[in-house]
Amino acid sequence: MAKHIVYFDLETCKSADEVGGWNHISKMGMSIGVTFSTANGEYKIYHEKTVNDLIRDLQRADLVVGFNNLRFDYEVLHGYTSFDLTQLPTLDLMVDLQSRLNHRLSLDSIATATFGVEKTAEGLQAIRWFKDGRFLEIAEYCCYDVKLTKLVHEHGCRHRQIHYANRFGKKMTVPVDW
Repeated sequence: MAKHIVYFDLETCKSADEVGGWNHISKMGMSIGVTFSTANGEYKIYHEKTVNDLIRDLQRADLVVGFNNLRFDYEVLHGYTSFDLTQLPTLDLMVDLQSRLNHRLSLDSIATATFGVEKTAEGLQAIRWFKDGRFLEIAEYCCYDVKLTKLVHEHGCRHRQIHYANRFGKKMTVPVDW
């Protein structure tokens, strides 16, 4: 039986500066969250009023895959629940790659080097969209990041490696065992 994998990302209502720094991530609030479930092959979009549905869906997964979800996305969700989300079976691609390389990679550098595509926006833009009430743009951006995360994970599982662009723009390869 195949594992039920949930790919996950979220965007926030506020920046680190607005909540007193990176030690207060749980105060940033979720504007939009997105999952892709391998159990039903569908994307699902959550807003702040349905955050408990998101948390429940993450808890039902055999594996949650994200990019910086342990340090960031889960911390945002800890503002809504007393459940310690870090106890979920989780693969944080950024953390895994950082442990292999001793430096952090961006999802954009991986997507560009591996697939020749770039992210469509960045987190601070999503916060501006939130303040302007532009939820559709946030949802589209978040869905795209979930799709990139899924593609990176699947590529790593299939090929046992991923590519990234180093700080000089050179394409590099790192082995993975996902």
